[in-house]
Amino acid sequence: MTEAEQLLIPILNFLTCETPDAWIDEAKKKENLPIILRDHLACELKAGQTAMFLIRKYAIDKESNKVLLEWFQPYEDFLYRKRGDLASLANKNNISKAIFPKSNTAQGQSPFSQNLIDKMVLLIKEELHHFYQVLEIMVKRDIPFDGITAGRYAKGMLKHVTTYEPNALIDKLIIGAFIEARSCERFAKLAPHLDDELNKFYVSLLRSEARHYQDYLALAAQVAGEGVDISERISYFAKVEAELISSPDEDFKFHSGSPI
Repeated sequence: MTEAEQLLIPILNFLTCETPDAWIDEAKKKENLPIILRDHLACELKAGQTAMFLIRKYAIDKESNKVLLEWFQPYEDFLYRKRGDLASLANKNNISKAIFPKSNTAQGQSPFSQNLIDKMVLLIKEELHHFYQVLEIMVKRDIPFDGITAGRYAKGMLKHVTTYEPNALIDKLIIGAFIEARSCERFAKLAPHLDDELNKFYVSLLRSEARHYQDYLALAAQVAGEGVDISERISYFAKVEAELISSPDEDFKFHSGSPI
């Protein structure tokens, strides 16, 4: 059994459906590679932004908030404002100052704040590194990033988030786990149909993506608290996610459903 197959075992057990063959058939077409890479690039930034949003909203102080925004600015400038290029993003994946938790209760910081910060900052570093790697591949292949619209996938899950805390945070962390797990599954499914360079790159991403989904689940359990069972919410979002992945979808993207 290969390393990729071993990494996929718990992921396939977590997800309740596999990627439809129709999506693989569409994704492996050479003419669709620019769409895959452009959307992959945007997804890497979005994954980092999701982690940033969570620690900005739930864990860090005001000064750390500014530090995070400065960290993301060159990447967001490139993607949304068409400023900068591969060279301008080199050596930008670092934090200028330390990130500190805020004191948001009379007793001090939340018990999960530091763990949330530690896991999400590491995730952000890895996602921004992957962003740079995808862009590097695109530049090498003369594939420009000329914008791409968001698909229905993440929005389709986020609309089911509970409106009160801490359940809202728990739901967001569970959704994060599904997005990372699905990314991992799709990298593995798509890799054998790509050229050697992309095959090796996508297989290399499995290691970090496999850990990301586990980190999200561990954080969701920690926020819920000892003795609180979150399996019902995991099962709920598993059904929502499976429906988005398996149902017909007119918009072909990296996380889209079955192509029409």
